[in-house]
Amino acid sequence: MGGRNSALLAESICDWWLLAGVDSLVGEHPAGWLVAPPANDAAARPKRLAPVEADPPALQRQETPVPVEPAGPVAFPDDWTEFQDWLANGGDVPGSQWDARRIVPAGEAGAPLMLLTAWPEIDDQQEGALFSGAAGQLLDAMLRAIGMSRADCYVASLAVTRPAGGRCDGEEAAGLDRLLWHHLRLARPGRLLLIGGDIVRMAAATSLVDARGKLLEINQDGGKVDAVAVAHPAMLLARPAQKAAAWDSLKLFNRGR
Repeated sequence: MGGRNSALLAESICDWWLLAGVDSLVGEHPAGWLVAPPANDAAARPKRLAPVEADPPALQRQETPVPVEPAGPVAFPDDWTEFQDWLANGGDVPGSQWDARRIVPAGEAGAPLMLLTAWPEIDDQQEGALFSGAAGQLLDAMLRAIGMSRADCYVASLAVTRPAGGRCDGEEAAGLDRLLWHHLRLARPGRLLLIGGDIVRMAAATSLVDARGKLLEINQDGGKVDAVAVAHPAMLLARPAQKAAAWDSLKLFNRGR
């Protein structure tokens, strides 16, 4: 009877484990899951990670950057001949960076009239001279109307190349501003014809619309140069209605003659 009871007890225990989800042995040998391994058991000790080596001394040192001295302003030649050669060939000429083709001034210092525009037009770059093509023909007619010819004038653009889109600002404009006053000081014109809204804004600090029909005075080296502002001939060809305003401005040069 005792053996039968033991068998029934064992069967009952097995049924209990089956109901608990245990239907197979985990291993061949019993394991004491609740028994902690001895503290000095090598298999029980956690493995130590290898120490991370420090960066080599060369990588630990951070080199202090050497401050770069800002470039000073460009030194403009004071001699007229050297200045003209610099405009044609100098690598640091403000306004020479926009195109490989430079359009240099024509004429001599001390001319009775200086024709000054901001930069060459697209046609000028193709022809290699300022006021080319139909725009140049119109300019020649305007000069004849006041008893002048292009041969009597010193003809120049402030920049020797044309900026993309015909606009510049920031540091480029600041460099051109310095060049403007140096150029006028060396050219010493009797009078000044400002051609186009950009050069009017830079030289007279006003808009072309506000300058029309007015005799402007440009301060230069403590003296004053009479100046008149007109739209560029290329603009006058595109907008003939503005020719009358240009003529009213040009007539100011004939006063007192």
